[in-house]
Amino acid sequence: MTQYFQIHPDNPQLRLIKQAVQIIKSGGIVAVPTDSCYALVCQLDDKDAVTRLRRIRGVDDKHHLTLLCRDLSEIALYAKVDNRQYRMLKAATPGPYTVILEATKEVPRRLSHPSRKTIGLRVPENCITHALLDELGQPLLGTTLILPDDEEIQTDPEAIREKLEKTVELVIDGGACSLVPTTVIDMTDDMPQLIRQGRGDASLFGL
Repeated sequence: MTQYFQIHPDNPQLRLIKQAVQIIKSGGIVAVPTDSCYALVCQLDDKDAVTRLRRIRGVDDKHHLTLLCRDLSEIALYAKVDNRQYRMLKAATPGPYTVILEATKEVPRRLSHPSRKTIGLRVPENCITHALLDELGQPLLGTTLILPDDEEIQTDPEAIREKLEKTVELVIDGGACSLVPTTVIDMTDDMPQLIRQGRGDASLFGL
């Protein structure tokens, strides 16, 4: 059975956050609210959970999954960031951006792009997600909650619960999220490249 927690979007109940983190640590996949869309997340070093996450989402190993990080210093642990990139990221985080950077050795090889050795990262501006990250003590691995047969992003937690019943271990109801996903910026070259225009203002990256 899929569990369903109603968590306050501004003052997350610590008891429920702790329970959610235990589910994640036990190999569970959780639907969580973010500052853009709902996302599916799991523990980054749980191979079986990552395989299930890709299967639910309907993507292969060439699709960038995203590390949801607590702050910029945590991004710098999992990705190679130079001074110029750091200044841009400092202006844009936390916020509705996903950045693609060269992965460090801290990232399990199976999580980075198989040919480019890159990884997607973001620092979401959402109290529930941050509470989960603080309690877990490491990034979550996530992907936007767009299911293979859906044309639209799911924003209603009750509808998400119905669609993912018996597929994920937990749905967190933190209220309705945006219909617009993150803005995706590839920062692996000298000049950032806009991969997807979403909620975030790309001009912070000179685009």
